[in-house]
Amino acid sequence: MLMKTRRSRAARLGLAATLAAGLLAGCSGSSTAERQADNTITVWSQENLPPRMAATEKIVSRFEKETGVKVDLVGVDEAQLPQLIMSAAASGKLPDVIGAVPMGQVWQMYGNGLLNTKVADQIVKDLDPGTFNANALSLTEDHGTRLGVPSDAWLQLLVYRKDLFADAGLKAPDSYATAMKAAAALDKDGRAGMSAATDPSDVFTQQSFEDIALANDCRLVDPAGKPALDSPQCRTAFAAYDDLAREHGASGTQSVDTTRATYFAGKSSMMIWSSFLLDEMAGLRSDALPSCPQCKKDPKFLARNTKVITALQGPDGKQPAQFGEITSWAVTKTAESGASRTFIQYMMSKGYEDWFGMAPEGKIPVRTGTKSEPGSFDRAWRSSVMGVDRRASMQKAYPPELLDRLVAGVGDMKRWGLTEGQGALVGATNGELPVAKAIGAMTSGQISPDEAAEEANDEVAALQKSLQ
Repeated sequence: MLMKTRRSRAARLGLAATLAAGLLAGCSGSSTAERQADNTITVWSQENLPPRMAATEKIVSRFEKETGVKVDLVGVDEAQLPQLIMSAAASGKLPDVIGAVPMGQVWQMYGNGLLNTKVADQIVKDLDPGTFNANALSLTEDHGTRLGVPSDAWLQLLVYRKDLFADAGLKAPDSYATAMKAAAALDKDGRAGMSAATDPSDVFTQQSFEDIALANDCRLVDPAGKPALDSPQCRTAFAAYDDLAREHGASGTQSVDTTRATYFAGKSSMMIWSSFLLDEMAGLRSDALPSCPQCKKDPKFLARNTKVITALQGPDGKQPAQFGEITSWAVTKTAESGASRTFIQYMMSKGYEDWFGMAPEGKIPVRTGTKSEPGSFDRAWRSSVMGVDRRASMQKAYPPELLDRLVAGVGDMKRWGLTEGQGALVGATNGELPVAKAIGAMTSGQISPDEAAEEANDEVAALQKSLQ
């Protein structure tokens, strides 16, 4: 009954997605021509938190003075972007540029014919493709068609208490076997073995699972594009996640906030979280301070006693795998191309250090330097100051070895569906969350790992059909 209900809901929502796509396609004939140049552009940014908007406004102000181009900067929420894009396209009022766009959303816009891929391609060529991370370029193109200009990245991490591991004589949790052994051994004395998301309504749950799944060569679709979440590799991944998150995790539904709070309180030995964690763990944000017993006397205790795994390997994985997200600058189909091109080039050159510097722990630059100054942006990132209420440079807060692995992680990053040309499906799953729902049902004891794999696969198949 549960499976039928989910499949039906996916089909209804998929139909809505199809109708939306038809709306966009229907309006494209009258609104896809570049508008008349007036040296004024509208830029939407998904870096919409007040401190980041303020930082972006400072960059924009310098850009306007230096170029004479006027910019109308608008902050938008990531969850609302698909609907905003649909409405703007229908009314013929698309913005010229959108910043900090995740890969799935870039692909959705591309699939609906709303991107000016030629301008994006020219920007990368002007800046020199050799100055970009090759994997970032690869993940943001479709068989040679440049979808957007990759800007920066964050990585999903497995963090663990090295002091507790050392006391228990445990190996680093860099594989399914070592992670599950550690979770079982350290699940005692009021401390959970693992903090991992289980909230069925949160994309963070889906991201956390994809990190574990990629390690075991579990894929969203097979090479032919057919949904593959019920493969043996994926069934093993669902079982491993159930072991970590349910058997040895904190009780109740775990969200992006509760997983962090549990680890910060010293009540779990491991956690799956993004690199945005690093400033908080260093005690630089008052609203997310480490609160473990030792942290009260020593605010840096948790950061000093935490180690980071950037790539995990499962029993069926050929090599360790890294999950993460690359955000891009997207140029819309109706953009004033000249001014938009000038703006993005500025944001990826003169304004770039301030752009990734607004949150360096979660904005790892994918352009490492310029042709004349190779590695200049990488060096600037390492010395960037992170934090909100207190400030500290990345290289002072964390060892060079960790920063090296974060940079290397961008090059090793893998993602479901993109290399198979299923980016639109990836975007749809991020909206409908079939995997997160299956994880939620599994970790609450309603269904088994095998049933979770099957249900998630059925929902993905229904979504894929609705997009055809």
